[in-house]
Parts: sequence; C-alpha cells; structure tokens
Amino acid sequence: MDMHQRSGPLKVVVAKPGLDGHDRGAKVVARALRDSGMEVVYTGIYQTPNSIMRAVIQEDADVLGLSSLSGAHLEYAMELGELLRANDRTDVLFLAGGTIPPEDAQTLKSYGVHEVFGPGTPTSTLVSYINENARNVDVRNS
Repeated sequence: MDMHQRSGPLKVVVAKPGLDGHDRGAKVVARALRDSGMEVVYTGIYQTPNSIMRAVIQEDADVLGLSSLSGAHLEYAMELGELLRANDRTDVLFLAGGTIPPEDAQTLKSYGVHEVFGPGTPTSTLVSYINENARNVDVRNS
C-alpha cells in the first residue's frame, strides 16, 4: 500500500489556471462534489501550474480537476502532467473540464489527463466517475 492510500472522504483540488476569470462552472462543480461528501479545495482564479501543484501536495489530494474556459488548457495540462510525474503524484486522478474541443481530449490524455468533461456534463456524471476511479489510478499509464 503506498503512502497516498487512505480512507475517509476523497480530497479534490479544483483549479482555474491562467488568466481565465470565469469560475461559475468551477464553483458549481466544487459545490456538487462537496455535497456528495468529498472534501474540496478550490484554488480560486488566476493560478499557475506551480501554485496548483503546491495545493495538490499540501492537501494530499486524490483528485485534481482543471477547469478551463480560456483555450489554454493544452499548455496547462501538459505542465501539470509533468509536475505530477516530477513530484511522484501519478496516483492523483487528473481531470479536465470546461469548454474543451473534443479533438483536444486525446492530446490531453497523452499529457496525463485521465478524463475530459465538456460543457453540459451533469455533475452526477463527474461524481460517479471520481468515486469509481479515485484512489484506483493505474500509475502504469502515467
């Protein structure tokens, strides 16, 4: 059993990278996850990949949810994927959501994102996906 396995509520960091100041969706997601019993840390807007990674480490998060509406999701996901690997946190379930073009989903997955959730995804779908996959991340696919 590795040091990041534990019981208790899942810990989720919801992050808004870069200059994207629109966070209504991220707040809706954070509230839905909290309502489902998860412990949620919302980083607020205008975060850098390094500040997001610090939150993941400080909170010993099980899940990192990246919310992007600005179109800069590829570069942020690539950098965060690298930071997760560099910090030996490939056990973190890495999710991306927001206005992400479907054709970018495969690229995001090649960077280490486990799943991509587009606009209009019901929060119940997100809650189910996290409950089924967090703490069971296959570190070999990282």
